[in-house]
Amino acid sequence: MAYLQPPVWIIRPQRAWWDIGLSELWTYRELLYFLVWRDIKIRYKQTVVGAGWAVLQPLATMALFTLFFGRLARLPSEGVPYPVFFYAGLLPWTYFASSLAAATNSTVEHERIITKVYFPRLFLPLAGVLGSLLDLGIASLLLFALLPVYGIVPGVRLATLPLFVALAMVTAFGVGLWLSALNALYRDVRYAVPFLIQLWLFASPVAYSTSLVPEPWRWAYGLNPMAGVVEGFRWALTGRGAGPGVALAVSVLAVLVVVVGGLLYFRKVEATMADMV
Repeated sequence: MAYLQPPVWIIRPQRAWWDIGLSELWTYRELLYFLVWRDIKIRYKQTVVGAGWAVLQPLATMALFTLFFGRLARLPSEGVPYPVFFYAGLLPWTYFASSLAAATNSTVEHERIITKVYFPRLFLPLAGVLGSLLDLGIASLLLFALLPVYGIVPGVRLATLPLFVALAMVTAFGVGLWLSALNALYRDVRYAVPFLIQLWLFASPVAYSTSLVPEPWRWAYGLNPMAGVVEGFRWALTGRGAGPGVALAVSVLAVLVVVVGGLLYFRKVEATMADMV
């Protein structure tokens, strides 16, 4: 008597690693919503202050940096009161840092899901980037409360602010693709990322102005995409600092290279990700 063999399910990609699969991403779009909502709920679960941490942390950092860099070191701030100058740069940086950390750890933190069911793995780092937008929105409320206190009225440039938010999102997503894929292969990455973020902070004009960078080198400074984002935030909110120019164009090109390379590398690693995590 013949016995029926149980079915064997093999999880493997259906496309070549260089095919991003945009139609598949659209098909699974509801999953992205649930991943983002899950990350938000976990972030503030069993906390007393809750979403208030999105304001308290940058507020405390602003007070500390204003004391040491604004009052003691007296760094130039483009004629903008240093608390506003620093906080306007800290907002996009805090969003970028939290998004990058979430995107990097996304593949390892969702190990059980990756090894059991198939879905577009690109949603994991993307959910980390999108979930941090809530903190950015909450923290922005304090900045818009500070502006009238210091007599600053945003002009029509404020309409360009979403473009710089989008550039910060794409930057975090592009770098997060590389790091999340590498983190699935090498656990050393999760320990190196906090150090990388700390170094990147001082390489970006968050606490200082790009006017301190020699003029002939400012275009090269644009190779750091967050330099263009931070300066663009300040320009859109206060009208001071470096607006759209050569450095920002260099930043956009650098981001495009990082994102395209990150997408291709992530797709390549995705084929064996379930075995590695």
